[in-house]
Amino acid sequence: MKTLVICGATATGKSDLAVSLAQEIGAEIINADSMQIYKGMDIGTAKLPPAERGGIEHHMLDILAVTQDSTVAWYQELARKSVTAIHGRGKHAIIVGGTGLYIKSILDDLNFPDTDAVVRQRLTEEAKEFGIVQLFQRLEQLDPAAAAAIDRQNERRVIRALEVIEITGKPFTANLPREDSSLYPDALQFGLVMDRAELGERVEARVDRMWEAGFVAEVDRLIDAGITQATTARRALGYAQIIAMRSGDISEDLAIEETKRATRQYVRRQETWFSRDTRIKWISPTQPRLETVLEKINSSSS
Repeated sequence: MKTLVICGATATGKSDLAVSLAQEIGAEIINADSMQIYKGMDIGTAKLPPAERGGIEHHMLDILAVTQDSTVAWYQELARKSVTAIHGRGKHAIIVGGTGLYIKSILDDLNFPDTDAVVRQRLTEEAKEFGIVQLFQRLEQLDPAAAAAIDRQNERRVIRALEVIEITGKPFTANLPREDSSLYPDALQFGLVMDRAELGERVEARVDRMWEAGFVAEVDRLIDAGITQATTARRALGYAQIIAMRSGDISEDLAIEETKRATRQYVRRQETWFSRDTRIKWISPTQPRLETVLEKINSSSS
């Protein structure tokens, strides 16, 4: 049984391709989007509604409340169990999403250094005293590759990267596995690439559609469910901006524009992350996506 990956930046069409491929080859899908694991975070994460999943079983969706925090190690354990279970049913496993570290945690021998409560507490206090921007600048000096992949406003991830650097004495990215350490050496990875200007237009249109589909009402429900007390979910793209809007910090027009801007920045970080993995076979917009993937799958089997 095969393990397949469909990755790439936000708004490139990964989910639709994954469903079409799963229907074609007899597969189940494993979500690798760090925010689609949360119940109720649907519109803002572009989560496929059940009616659009083509009858394909999806895993690692809707498994945490927004008040719960996720970790890569937690995700790794559950996602790998899903791969094993899918293969055990005689089906192929398709991992699909744009969270590069989640994908790498499944495929590669990725071991996570333990936390150090003293180091973490000191870094947290420094963030409060000096601001997260100063800590991010330190990360840029110590590990430029990690800084390129992490949102400078994501305090939890910035602190974690600095914590790992201090604990191990090595850059955070040095703790990531080499590409030849894959637990699934036969896995095939496909990346969807798109012209930057066209992708920017798609991002803007997607955000507009989300607002039209009731994104604000969705966030209102999640505020009632406690998302503002969460560490992880409240920082998600769009959700953070609407929470700020509801707090009276910004207008709705600015929330929309900030969501678009933050999403474009996230796209650039995704492209940086995925571009470093030489195992990914890139599919351009001019290629017929499903046919190209099927051709490469068949050629790898021969």
